[in-house]
Amino acid sequence: MLDREGYRPNVGIVLLNSRNEVFWGKRVGQHSWQFPQGGIQHGESPEQAMYRELQEEVGLLPEHVQIIGRTRDWLRYDVPEEYLRRQNSTRVHRAAYRGQKQIWFLLRLVGLDSDIQLRASEHPEFDAWRWVPFWIQLDAVIGFKREVYQLALSELARYLSRGMRMQQLAWGTPLDMIQSFYADHEDQNKSSEKSDKEHE
Repeated sequence: MLDREGYRPNVGIVLLNSRNEVFWGKRVGQHSWQFPQGGIQHGESPEQAMYRELQEEVGLLPEHVQIIGRTRDWLRYDVPEEYLRRQNSTRVHRAAYRGQKQIWFLLRLVGLDSDIQLRASEHPEFDAWRWVPFWIQLDAVIGFKREVYQLALSELARYLSRGMRMQQLAWGTPLDMIQSFYADHEDQNKSSEKSDKEHE
């Protein structure tokens, strides 16, 4: 099911635990990690698709989660030509297919870690998972999805505490700038501690 511009409707899922860490899944047989996501079937609402994908990919039922929020509008990404050629290029509709348009949901796990079952369907999406900080390392995301991940997390962050949102300031900047940012803060802390001791 494609829209007129060649994008397939899709949902993305950011699942939080009680520490505001997010579920990070390893694709079956690959070294790539991502959030759960999947296509919206004909007649489904984004929310219905989200619950279906959540059960198929992560094994969680509606009672295991609480919806905290969702993105207001569709977020789109284009799939590079080399990936399209690998994915069943014999299908007629592939000529018109450009990528995905996604509604992203932010969920809170109210069940247990043990409720997560990666083999809930006959065709598992992930073969490993872990909890990682909300502001994930973007370089761990496949290149053509990075901007959408950044946009989704930035928009969904409004549902988190102010302290969590403020962590975004150094996110997405070059690694040397981030290292410099933290080094400067460490130096400031050391200087502050030294000053405090001198005034004791």
